[in-house]
Formats: sequence, structure tokens, C-alpha cells
Amino acid sequence: MADPADAPRGAGEESHSAHKKEGFWALALGSVGVVFGDIGTSPLYAMREALAHSRGGGTDELAVLGVVSLVTWALILIVTIKYVVFLMRADNKGEGGTLALMALAQRSLGRRSRAVFILGVVGASLFYADGVITPAVSVLGSIEGLKEVPGMGDRLAPLVLPLSAAILIALFMVQSRGTASVARLFGPITAIWFVTLGALGLLHIGDDPSIIRGLLPHYGVMFLFSNGLLGFVILGSVFLAVTGAEALYADMGHFGKKPIRTAWVLLVLPALVLNYLGQGALVLDNPLARENPFFQMIPEAIYWPVWLLSVAATVIASQAVITGAFSMTQQAVQLGLLPRIDIRRTSETQAGQIFVPQVNTYLLIGVLVLLVMFQTSSGLAAAYGIAVTGAMFVDTLLFFVIIRYMWKRPLWQALAAVIGFGAIDVVFLGSNLLKIPQGAWLPLVMGGALVVIMWTWNRGAEILSEKTRRDSVPLIELSEILRARAPHRAPGTAIFLTSDPDMAPVALMHNLKHNKVLHEKNIVLTVLTAETPRVKDDDRIRIEPVNDDFKRVFITYGFMESPNLPKALGLCRKLGLKFDIMATSFFLGRRSIVPSAQSGMPLWQDKVFIFLMKNAANPTDFYKIPPGRVVELGTQVTV
Repeated sequence: MADPADAPRGAGEESHSAHKKEGFWALALGSVGVVFGDIGTSPLYAMREALAHSRGGGTDELAVLGVVSLVTWALILIVTIKYVVFLMRADNKGEGGTLALMALAQRSLGRRSRAVFILGVVGASLFYADGVITPAVSVLGSIEGLKEVPGMGDRLAPLVLPLSAAILIALFMVQSRGTASVARLFGPITAIWFVTLGALGLLHIGDDPSIIRGLLPHYGVMFLFSNGLLGFVILGSVFLAVTGAEALYADMGHFGKKPIRTAWVLLVLPALVLNYLGQGALVLDNPLARENPFFQMIPEAIYWPVWLLSVAATVIASQAVITGAFSMTQQAVQLGLLPRIDIRRTSETQAGQIFVPQVNTYLLIGVLVLLVMFQTSSGLAAAYGIAVTGAMFVDTLLFFVIIRYMWKRPLWQALAAVIGFGAIDVVFLGSNLLKIPQGAWLPLVMGGALVVIMWTWNRGAEILSEKTRRDSVPLIELSEILRARAPHRAPGTAIFLTSDPDMAPVALMHNLKHNKVLHEKNIVLTVLTAETPRVKDDDRIRIEPVNDDFKRVFITYGFMESPNLPKALGLCRKLGLKFDIMATSFFLGRRSIVPSAQSGMPLWQDKVFIFLMKNAANPTDFYKIPPGRVVELGTQVTV
């Protein structure tokens, strides 16, 4: 892989020029809409769910103080210390997220590690499962506020499910148009939402000022012990308060570390803590409010504006998750975890604005199925935490590799960090596993299916590459044969795409065998993916002459870039390789796969791989090659 340099280690370093062009506070405000949308909607249901599972329904003082204490310290330990202080230092050229962390860990080791690869696959799969649940639980949680409308709740309750479905369908339908035009509103709207959360909390802390005791950690510990095994179950509901924490790390490439950290410390964390304190004080003063404390907080005079603001906040949170799924797909394709897929740009100026039709469709179907299956945010909440806790645990394990091998810290320091954070992750993971009968099985099934798909695609591609290599002739050897027995020469340039530049491409062999012709200029082109997010144009092209007839050209892209071969080949002029793209033929090898139970993978896995191959995007479209310049030559391969 290209670019073996270490990723930046300084906490304040930024990788993108966009961070310099935009003002610091503009970036901080933008991060509020994208990074914190998910965690910002947790007050809608987190307190309610934790109290509902408490002994006695959360009516006694210790239950309320205990839940507030656990939520507060979960925000401090998991979000602030683990992600904001430590994990955000482990950036891959400014980018974060599970796959970026996986690529960074691989580069830190200096080799491909099967364990690191599996962790990356598992983390990415759980992220997709989270991406299906988040829009459903967030939007449904806000629309359920209709049930609490003063004097109208009973009449409006039947509208909750159809209205939630309508909003989500509309949200997914507009994805193809791009969100660049409205994204600038996300930050201000979500900032107003956090100010509202804090204001509502402050308004109700006076209901019972003794709620301030909930900031002390020992109330959380006392509450857990008093509830016994039930306390362990309650932790799963408490974890709902920190869902979305991983977005701080995943999205730091868009905004930078300092703006995200500043927004968290100055606005988001204080607003969340104040709101949970306010909900706790309200329940202490009025135990009946525990059934839906957030909406019970809202004064009747401003109920409708706050409800509409909550709907807007959940739609923005859902948009951020959908965009994250698109970005994750682009990374997975570039890293070889998924087949080529149709990825469209929706903005000429913003690189992150992409649309992936297939993923959008699958997410919409998944979200609607969840709505029909669970029908309430309480039902969905049981399924919510397991995917997030699993993804966080994967991040912790990968972080060990970074501490030990990239930062070169002693083994005891790496183990101390991982055991400390891992213990918290495992406790929350175990708590959420107890909810498998209530719905936590769903994200596990979805994540498991995606692990199988990614593993099958990666393994199948390896087998295919090995078989093709065995059946091919080394390029050097072929060039010597052609020098001794020169074939007919055709004018112009031929470009042969291959993943193995040392061997003669299948399309080249078929062209010689059937057409008995060799072009005047022949380029064996290999597209590589770096373990960095982006590659500079100066480092993109590498040319290796083989002899007078052949040249090897390597084009390297970062795992967050979309390949555009004609544009990249235009850079070859600076390196002395000149040709007319419209007088050049691109030769692609198309392989017809035949399943075999005797070799490679099991027969069922062969069939999955063949299905993925057939549904992969056309390489002509994927690499942006002019369709009229492409020649495809096929062969049959057994896997």
C-alpha cells in the first residue's frame, strides 16, 4: 500500500485545507448538527427507559438519583475521556471511524493482520445495523410527543406511526438530491435544540434542587447494588444516553478535532447534563412524570414549537447517520470489503456529499420493517444499544494496536488503557446482551449477515486472484516471447486494467490469442488503495517501464476517494507519458464465476460471492471510463 508514513499524532493537527478556510466557530457550529445529532436526541427516551426498568418503576428517590448519576458519568467516562481525550488522537491523516482506525492499525503493524481485519469488518457491520435503528428510534421518539399534547394526546396518538413512516420515507427519498443546500442549517437548528435542552433542564431543577446530588458517582453505584441483577439490566437503558458518541471520532475528518471538542465541552455536554438533571428533578417532584419525563418538562405555552424542534433535531440526527452509512460504504469498497457499488456525487464542491442508491434503499426498507415490528420507541430502544456498544468495543481493541505499535508506548500502558475502557464497554455490552429476547437479536443478526457478506467478498476476491495468477504468464516472460515472435501491431494505445501488475492481464492474453494483435503502446494499469483517506496528486501516479512495448502504471487513491481514471491519467503527462484518451482503448477482463464445492469456499459461500459479483457496479462506470473506449474480454473461473 502507498504512503507508509505515520498518521499525525498531535491532538490539534488537522489534515484538510477546508479546516483552514472555514472559521473555527463555523466549524464548531457545523459539528453540532452532524456530530452531535444522535446523542442530542437521547434525552427523548433514555431517562424514561432507565426509570421504567428500575425496581418499583423508578418512583423512589434512589432510583432517580442513581439513573441521573449513571447517565452523567457515562457521558464523562465514555464520551469525554474515551473519545474526546484519547481516541480522537488516533486519527488517520485527520480521519476517524472504525475502517479508518483499522487501516491505521494495519499500517502501524507494517503488515496485514487477520485479527485487525476481522475487527474492522465486525465494527463496520455493527455500524450499518446502528444506521438502520437510529433513524427509526429517533424520529419515532420525537413523534411520540403527540401523545403528550395537552388535551389532545388521545386523539393524536393514532397518527404517531404513520407520521413517523411518512417523515422517514420523505427523508430517504430526498437523499438523491443531496443535502448540501440544507446542511448549512443543521448546525444552527441543532444548536438551538441543545440550548432548549439546557433551558428546559434549568427550568425544572428548581422542582427539587436535591437532584444535584445525582452528579455524585456513589449514587449510581448504590442504585446498581440495590437493584441487584436488575441494575445490570438497567445499564443497557442508561447506555442510550451515550449512543452517538462514536460520531465524535467518525466525523472528525469533516470538522477537525478542536471544533468538535470545543462544541462538546462548551455546549453539548452542559446542555445534556442540565436536561437529565431537570428530568430527574421533575420526576422527584411528580413521580407520574416518569412515564415520559422529557415531554412532561415542556411548558404548555411552548409545547408545539419545542415538539417541532425535536422532530427537526431527530431528522437531522437521522440524516447524519445516513450520510455516515454512505461514507462507510465508500471506504468499504475502496478497502476491498464490498464489491464495486454505484456511488454518486451530489455536490461539485463538497467531497463528502455522496449518494449510494443501493444502501439508501436497504436502509429505508430496514427502517420501515423496524417501525412495523416494534411500533414504539420503547420497543426499539431494546434493540438500539447492542450495535453501538459492540462498535465501541471494537474501537477499544483497535486502539490497543495504535498505542502499542504507532505511539510506541510500553505494553503495560497499552494494556491499562484497553482494560480500563474495555471493562466499561464489556459491562455495557453484557447489559445489552440481556435484551436479546426483547429485540437486541435484530442488530446482531443484521451485523452477522454483513460480516458474512464482507468476509465472503474479501475471501472470494483472494481466491479469484490466486487462481488467475496461477493461470497467467508473468508480464516480463510474455514481453520476451513477443519480442521473439512479434505479432501484428495496431496503432494507438491500449490500457489493460489488472489487480496484479506482475502477471499478464487476462484481457491482454485473450487479445493476443483471439485477435492476434498488439498495440503500439501498452499500459498495464493497476488501481491501488492507500491506507490513508486521501492521496495528493503528486503521489497519485507511479510509472514503471517494462520495455519498449509495455509500461506499468499505478494509480493510488485514498480510501475516502472516488476513482476517476481519465482525470488521473491526465496527470501522466507531467511524468512524460503522453497519449490521447479518446484514441485509447481500455481492455477489461470479465470473469464468469462457476461455483465448486471441491475448492475454495463452501458451495453456499460460492453462491453468495457470485451473487455479489453479478450485482457489482460496472467497472466502466465505477472508474469513470468513457464507455465508447472500453473492450471487455471474458473468461470462466471456478471458485
